[in-house]
Amino acid sequence: MPDAALAPATRRSGSSIRGEQPSRRGNKRLKRAFRLAAFASLSQPDSRAYYDRKRREDKHHVAALVSLARRRIDVLFAMLRDGTFYQPPTPATV
Repeated sequence: MPDAALAPATRRSGSSIRGEQPSRRGNKRLKRAFRLAAFASLSQPDSRAYYDRKRREDKHHVAALVSLARRRIDVLFAMLRDGTFYQPPTPATV
């Protein structure tokens, strides 16, 4: 009786000597959520200033948006690490 092809399938062609590697692309849904959140935050002055600075550095729209999303992720990580709430930066007085 032939098997029902229930064996674990791999992406290997059979001629490759390299092993199976996990994907490094990450979670698409999570990355999309962060990009959309970054896009929505462009109405905030601090986020808009950061985005505009990246655009002046000759980054394309998507690259500047990804940079903004990464910055927001860094802030979120710091809040989780330190157990604090978000405090907007206070302007430095001269």
